[in-house]
Amino acid sequence: MARDSAATKARLLDAAFAEFAAYGIAGARVDRIAEAANANKRLIYVYFGNKEQLFDAVIERALTMGAETVPFDAENLPDYAGQVFDLLVAQPDLARLLTWKQLERPGATDLEATAYRAKNAAVVAAQQQGRINADLDPADLLALVLALTQAWFTAADGMSRTGGSGSWPAQRLARHRAAVVHAVQRVTAPRG
Repeated sequence: MARDSAATKARLLDAAFAEFAAYGIAGARVDRIAEAANANKRLIYVYFGNKEQLFDAVIERALTMGAETVPFDAENLPDYAGQVFDLLVAQPDLARLLTWKQLERPGATDLEATAYRAKNAAVVAAQQQGRINADLDPADLLALVLALTQAWFTAADGMSRTGGSGSWPAQRLARHRAAVVHAVQRVTAPRG
């Protein structure tokens, strides 16, 4: 019976995502990834190279998925921020993975740099059309919007679950989302 390499790669990437989100690059173990993926450890090296290259593949896949799930809209940054917030709530491991990425690999990947350039250009265009605040440098405005969107997830008590139920209180979650959207509205509103 022929092996399904695409399915094996997908299982390895899924297992690596969970492992890297939990432990970062330094703490992640290739043996655990292979076991969780029900795959031979050797296949990690065949398909992806070393552990760092596997991490890069996981980051690229996560960023691509995020961009497909939440398309960037420079003319409606509050809605974009709300959708990113919702994605991070739905996938808390994504927030942890991105935190590990910042800690262990702080430089931008080629994919990240390309995505930021496109977003920055869209912000410039929206500012020039008077649709969003033009008082701030486009890169600074984009950084501020992304920071506001992710702030709750990086706060000391952010995303802490209560009562061991595995879910967050809906009212608290709704308040935080509303605060993020409101803050982004205030920052990005055209000055008149």
